[in-house]
Amino acid sequence: MTLLFLVVSFLSFGQQQGNYSDWKIQSKSEIRLLPKYGNVIKSEAQKKADQELIETYLTQQGTHRKASDMLVSLGFKYLYQGDLKTAMFRFNQAWLLDPTNENSFWGFGAIYATFGDNTLALKQYDEGLVLNPKSTNILTDKATIFLAKYADSNKDKDFNDGVKLLQQSYSINPKYANTLFKLSTAYYVKKNCVNALRYYRECKNVDSRLITKEYSDAITALCKS
Repeated sequence: MTLLFLVVSFLSFGQQQGNYSDWKIQSKSEIRLLPKYGNVIKSEAQKKADQELIETYLTQQGTHRKASDMLVSLGFKYLYQGDLKTAMFRFNQAWLLDPTNENSFWGFGAIYATFGDNTLALKQYDEGLVLNPKSTNILTDKATIFLAKYADSNKDKDFNDGVKLLQQSYSINPKYANTLFKLSTAYYVKKNCVNALRYYRECKNVDSRLITKEYSDAITALCKS
C-alpha cells in the first residue's frame, strides 16, 4: 500500500494547506478564526453580542452544554463541506457557551489538522484532553496526527505513539468505528494480519461504511490464508 493511501486512510478531512497562509493573515484582524477568539479582550459591543448569542441558544437548547454540543456538531458539518471559516465560527461559539466542553477543542484541532499544522492541532487536542482525558474523539484524532506523521517520517516512534493512543481510545470505547478502522489500517501497514483483520472485522460489525472497497481488497490480498 502506498503512503498516499495510508495518509488518506488516516486523515478525516482533506488537507487545505494552500489556503493556510491566507487564513493566518486574516486571523490577525478576525478573532473568530482563532481558538477561544484569540483570548483577546472584547469590546462592550462584542460582549453584548456574545450575551445575546448565549441567551438565544439557551432558549433553543435549554442548557449551556446542549447548546455547545449542538454548535460543535454544526461546526463539523461545515468542516466536512470544506467551509472552514464557518466551522471555526461555530466551534468558537460552542466554546463561548461552555468553556468546559472538550469537544470545542476537538473542533479547533480538526481545523488545524485540515491545514496540516500538526503542532497547533496537537495543542488543541491536548487542551481538550485536560478537560476530558477519556475523550475517544480526541484521542483517536490525536493518534491520526502521529500516524500521518509516520507516513512522512517513517519513524517508529510516530507510529508507536499513534497506535498507543488508538489503543487507549479503544480501551475506553471498543465500539468507536473510527478507532477500529484506524487500528486496522495501522496494523495493515506493518503487515500484522492478526490485528489488522481483528479490527477490520470489528469495524465492519460496528459501521461498515468506513471501510472502502479499496481497503477491503488490499487487506484481503495481504492477509489471505
